[in-house]
Amino acid sequence: MDTHMAIISNGCAYEVEGDVYFSIDKSPNYYQLSKRKPEDNRAGERVAVDSRKRNPKDFALWKAAKPGEPSWDSPWGPGRPGWHIECSAMSAHYLTYSFDIHGGGIDLVFPHHENELAQSCATCSESHVKYWVHNGFVLVNGEKMSKSLGNYFTIREVTEMYHPLAVRHFLLSTHYRSPVNFLISQIEIASDAVYYIYQLKFFDWLRDRSKPAIVY
Repeated sequence: MDTHMAIISNGCAYEVEGDVYFSIDKSPNYYQLSKRKPEDNRAGERVAVDSRKRNPKDFALWKAAKPGEPSWDSPWGPGRPGWHIECSAMSAHYLTYSFDIHGGGIDLVFPHHENELAQSCATCSESHVKYWVHNGFVLVNGEKMSKSLGNYFTIREVTEMYHPLAVRHFLLSTHYRSPVNFLISQIEIASDAVYYIYQLKFFDWLRDRSKPAIVY
């Protein structure tokens, strides 16, 4: 609750009937991370606009409980944290408000990380992340890997078939911002490459051992 209360006390959030919303109008640097333009955000296209909001683009910091939902007590009544505030609260608790690297999938740049940045700065003016690192999607046969599609593999499953260094070689073969297409044939190519590297290292070791010792 401390994060919520700090944002409200700093004038960057407001409460409506048990819900707490962040006011993006109070965040002059909103869109600085995603580099989007305000007109690119057309409220109401995916979710119906809540008429109680001061600005249709304001996002929830706290949601009042609905029947049957898990909830916690708060100064605004029973409810649960908004999606974005959880990450800000955890990073501030474990890493403080300033840390070096914040990572995530490229699909999280907006709105999740944009909102996270705005609410963290609203909580603490010294909040700062030095590097935002967003990775490209992992694809399977050209399609995004996801649990919902059932086309995913765990690291444990893959390393049961191939050496972890082969998996690492495969992942490093693509720039981290670019999508990487997971194909068994590509893993096998990476495995052969790692085997070849270690063969060269072994022959170098044998060659060095065969050199006569030089005594000065």
